[in-house]
Amino acid sequence: MKNVVALMTDFGLKDNFVGLLKAVMTRINPGIKTIDITHDIARHNIKEAAFLLAHSFSYFPKGTIFLAVVDPGVGSLRRAIAIQTMHYYFIGPDNGILSIAVRKAGIKKIVALENKRYFLPHVSSTFHGRDIFAPVAAHISCGVGIMKLGRSLKAIETLKLSSVQVKGGTLEAHIVYVDTFGNLVTDVTEKQIIAFCKGKKFVALLNGKKISKISLSYSQGPEQEPFFIQGSFATLEVALKNRSAAHYFSLKNYGTITIRCRD
Repeated sequence: MKNVVALMTDFGLKDNFVGLLKAVMTRINPGIKTIDITHDIARHNIKEAAFLLAHSFSYFPKGTIFLAVVDPGVGSLRRAIAIQTMHYYFIGPDNGILSIAVRKAGIKKIVALENKRYFLPHVSSTFHGRDIFAPVAAHISCGVGIMKLGRSLKAIETLKLSSVQVKGGTLEAHIVYVDTFGNLVTDVTEKQIIAFCKGKKFVALLNGKKISKISLSYSQGPEQEPFFIQGSFATLEVALKNRSAAHYFSLKNYGTITIRCRD
């Protein structure tokens, strides 16, 4: 079954954009089911969307169609694409937003969306989500094979997320996402810190402030002091009990955490 479409956009909910995506799909397939992953991706932040999509798709039933639209290049020469993986379908602009998820999911087929038969009759230069991506998703849910949608492609635009690096006597980790509670999701694991420090204690620095503890839960974290905690993204997060770590560290942009070992 391919009757579930999962949506991820930076549209927000103030405007009618998300509602129109669902309306277009429902007109084509009245039995379609939509699940909102999120519509609060930071505006035009392709990396944030790619990160969340890659950490979301595997929880969905097989056959789910993922429609991801963070598209600052809409109306340009950037391609629109559909990808079939081992168990899922992914639709969106070819700007890297799908690349991390589909690499994990196992790519089988890639096509450029060029067959206008599966678009809306009039395609605007500013809303391909409504006019191209949504109708294509609905047609796939009705059983249309992706090879009917356009020519085959061998490769797509890719994104590369940050990774932990060892530089001299320091381990450099990076903030890759900030959640709605202000927790700072990093790319480092507890095992990496333990392996780096080899039994010694550690101290981490972010914007001139220290983090020196790993807590098993938020409730066990120290009062008024930042700490690491194992998060739902399988890496460590920086948190404060009942407070925003992003606010505490005066975080305006994603940054680097420097970790050193101490005797």
